[in-house]
Amino acid sequence: MKLTVPQYYAGKSILITGGTGFLGKALVEKLLRTCPDVKTIYLLLRAKKGLSGEERLKELCSHKLFFLVRDKNPEAFNKLRFVGGDIAEDGLGMSEQDKEELLQNCNIIFHSAACVRFDQKLKDAVNMNTTGTLRMLTLAESMKNLEVFVHLSTAYCRCELDVLEERLYPAVHKPRKIIEMTQWMDDSTLQFVEPKIIESEPNTYSYTKAITEDLVGEYSGKFPVAIARPSIVTASLKEPVPGWVDGLNGPSGLIVGSGKGVIRTMHCEPSYTADAIAVDVVVNGCILIAYVTALDKPKEAQVYNLTMSKMPKISWNEIIKLGEYWVNKYPFTMALWYPGGSIKSYWITHQIHLFFAHTIPAYLVDGLLFLTGKKTFLVALQKRINRGLDVLQYYTTKEWNFTNTKFKSLRNRITAEDDETFFTDLSGADPKEYLKNYVLGVREFICKEDRSTLPRARKLHRIRFIVDRTFKIILFGLLVWWLYSYIHVFTTSVEILDTTLKSFPPIAVKADMQDVCQASDRLLNI
Repeated sequence: MKLTVPQYYAGKSILITGGTGFLGKALVEKLLRTCPDVKTIYLLLRAKKGLSGEERLKELCSHKLFFLVRDKNPEAFNKLRFVGGDIAEDGLGMSEQDKEELLQNCNIIFHSAACVRFDQKLKDAVNMNTTGTLRMLTLAESMKNLEVFVHLSTAYCRCELDVLEERLYPAVHKPRKIIEMTQWMDDSTLQFVEPKIIESEPNTYSYTKAITEDLVGEYSGKFPVAIARPSIVTASLKEPVPGWVDGLNGPSGLIVGSGKGVIRTMHCEPSYTADAIAVDVVVNGCILIAYVTALDKPKEAQVYNLTMSKMPKISWNEIIKLGEYWVNKYPFTMALWYPGGSIKSYWITHQIHLFFAHTIPAYLVDGLLFLTGKKTFLVALQKRINRGLDVLQYYTTKEWNFTNTKFKSLRNRITAEDDETFFTDLSGADPKEYLKNYVLGVREFICKEDRSTLPRARKLHRIRFIVDRTFKIILFGLLVWWLYSYIHVFTTSVEILDTTLKSFPPIAVKADMQDVCQASDRLLNI
């Protein structure tokens, strides 16, 4: 390419939706840190949890993630521009002044805002993921200087395929028809027909992402369009620090749940290959996708699968074992019980273990809390965890295959220096070191436990280990005692019965075999 990546982004105005989400935060940080001459980064923000959009922007700038930007170039935050709005509202909820500014100045759009809940009702998921994207595309269509529109989808958007290639697939249903249907159909009817509508996908998230891609493809002749499909997005590999993570979605929730002794079983095929990708690699991929697409100006939508695709190859069993190792080496200070449990290949064994290891203990603990006048919580928590595990097991009991040739080829379009800055090569990643940093990142950024808490955490972990083993020994002893008592009673009963039978005279029973045979023949002839 004639321009380096930072040179291309110099002087550009960028609009980012979902800028306060896990991926969005990392994207904003990377652009501010590595593309210092970017002109403006517009962030579409809505009021949330009692905070206005302006307050959310201030909160974002003070986030731990931006420590390098604050240290090296604090003036970079002046490039962030708040735009009040919401993709779930008609007209994006923007003021006319903000809209006009975007129409005149915006060059690049990264659309990452979405509802990522798998159990969302179809109407709400369509409004956020599909109609929200249509609202963004309508805005983009009127922009005077738009160079590229990058839409964030997911590699799990066509779950019925054996192999997901880097291309658009025809939608099962026309997205505009689905949007129209969810607007006029009443909630009860829509709830009734929802399973039939989304039957090609496991949940409303996957379904809406699938049909939305078709919608994005419609606009590819109007301005350059690219679709980025990351697989499971996990903690950072390198930047801004190894192991940075935000939120409890996906594997992060599993690490917390299992590390705190709450999750003790999971339905999973241990031999299957896991496909997850670090958030900083996804961000680098998006930045390069926008760069390449803007310079190439293709007439068709460009699709990139941001996946590991078995490079490096690691199974779920290896991940679980490594996770257990690091959770025990770097334990949590606050935990319900000592970590334990295992993955189950069969659904029925998982359900049995779920009942004995999740449900019964939850009711026992809540019962004790209720009797002592304290607030109960564990039954409700376990129900939420079980629902999450039900959703997750679809992805852990199936072998996934993605092609990612176009994604891997991005590094061939840039300079060696840019390849260092915007790294996308995962072939040399060390899974053991990565999971170590992941566990430490979960402790620090999600559970708010820095490394200074480790000595105390390890002491408590040893206590929990002793209590766990003592409880199991007692439980095993009670089981042995019960079996011994049962066998003793059974043996005694047999002896009494034998003695009783011997006290009666023997009874001679004679049978005429010929009569028996004749009776059998008559029965067969009936």
